[in-house]
Amino acid sequence: MSTAVYSPSLAGIPTSQLPFFPPKPVKSNGCRLISWDVNSVTVSSNNSDKRARLQFSSRVTMCSSNPSSIPSAGYLQPKLVWIWTESKQVMTAAVERGWNTFIFPPDRRDLANEWSSVCLFPDYSIQVSDSDVFFENQTAIALIHPLFIEEEKLFDSEGRRVATFYEVSSPQQLQLLQPVDKQPDINVIINLLDWQVIPAENIVAVFQSSQITVFAISQTPSEAQVFLEALEQGLRGIVLKVEDSTAVLELKDYFDRRNEDNNILSLTKATITQVHISGMGDRVCVDLCSLMRPGEGLLVGSFSRGLVLVHSECLESNYIASRPFWVNANDNSIEPFLKGPVHAYVAIPGGKTCYLSELNTGKEVIVVDQNGKQRTAIVGRVKIETRPLILVEAKEAENGTLYSALLQNAETVALICPSQGSGFPKKAIHVTSLKVGDEILLKKQGGARHTGIEIQEFIVEK
Repeated sequence: MSTAVYSPSLAGIPTSQLPFFPPKPVKSNGCRLISWDVNSVTVSSNNSDKRARLQFSSRVTMCSSNPSSIPSAGYLQPKLVWIWTESKQVMTAAVERGWNTFIFPPDRRDLANEWSSVCLFPDYSIQVSDSDVFFENQTAIALIHPLFIEEEKLFDSEGRRVATFYEVSSPQQLQLLQPVDKQPDINVIINLLDWQVIPAENIVAVFQSSQITVFAISQTPSEAQVFLEALEQGLRGIVLKVEDSTAVLELKDYFDRRNEDNNILSLTKATITQVHISGMGDRVCVDLCSLMRPGEGLLVGSFSRGLVLVHSECLESNYIASRPFWVNANDNSIEPFLKGPVHAYVAIPGGKTCYLSELNTGKEVIVVDQNGKQRTAIVGRVKIETRPLILVEAKEAENGTLYSALLQNAETVALICPSQGSGFPKKAIHVTSLKVGDEILLKKQGGARHTGIEIQEFIVEK
């Protein structure tokens, strides 16, 4: 665990005038708790002595084993991110996002020392009295964790070896890379100079039962994504070697989107108040690059204040088979999924929405089940065709808010029902069988949107 820090300003007091207060390590549950005893600093101002006292009411917790780990984000193990850079902007962006392990060449220990001093004091608020200047803040302080390269090995600041570098540019070199668990605390950092995807998959397979953590050097966030997703679970760690802070922001955004899969959405019961055949319209058929399970669907609706949970077409019927099937052209499992009109909103990652007509190949959507468990899926194909539509309206029992969705009028289109406990609970109701009084599931959200982002403003949807 680490805490974001910002550049120090300390009300104009130069950092050079601030003494260094060495941290006191305290052992706790396998992590190192860092605390400071901060004494006073005398600063001269307008020919009168003023006392600047730094008061800390927090401790920063830094796990000595995983100082820059990321939550599991749907993986079996947490992912580690180390940063290799000489850019202060990259360092600041990384530390602000909880990544505080940095790699330095042997001749840049001065840079490590400089960044360590920068990270010592964040920007403190000031309380001024006639005799004292107090710098007070409730925010914990983060330290960077420097690692140094020496002869294809990586050492920490106390000279302990923590990793070994391997360059891989041929199948023969890759074959020589085998786990040796006699030293499981020694990490492996690979630099794939030729192919990336297949070697990464081979490494995941070879090291899957090993305690050794394998990192891959990545020059871009897209390279990092390849390594993190190899054979579904990916490598355990990434060394992001960049000089542009944008790469840090993009990689953190990737992890944020993956972490959404761990969040349970709050779904609300609503009661059908009207079902009305509306006539013809242009509807969107969304095919996903993932096989769906009974009880899963997309969140779709005419009003952004609430999206109904529409079931996939994975259910068997008398006249048409369920739709998971294989497309040999691109080796993706495609399932025709949802059929709603072009104007409807659909939920996408990041808490955003977009119009169904804006979806295209490669875009991501949120798949949700009856219990609110969500995952991300990629759109494989979108078809827009003219079909008969049906209007479904429902109200929430608590406050009577009206929600609406227009869908294709067909027996294969269904809305997901609330879970009904044990036994064989009903997963969905086909729109052709819907009647007033039936219960469905929806997700409530803010009604005002700008380019799919929720905003605070007055709006009327009807």
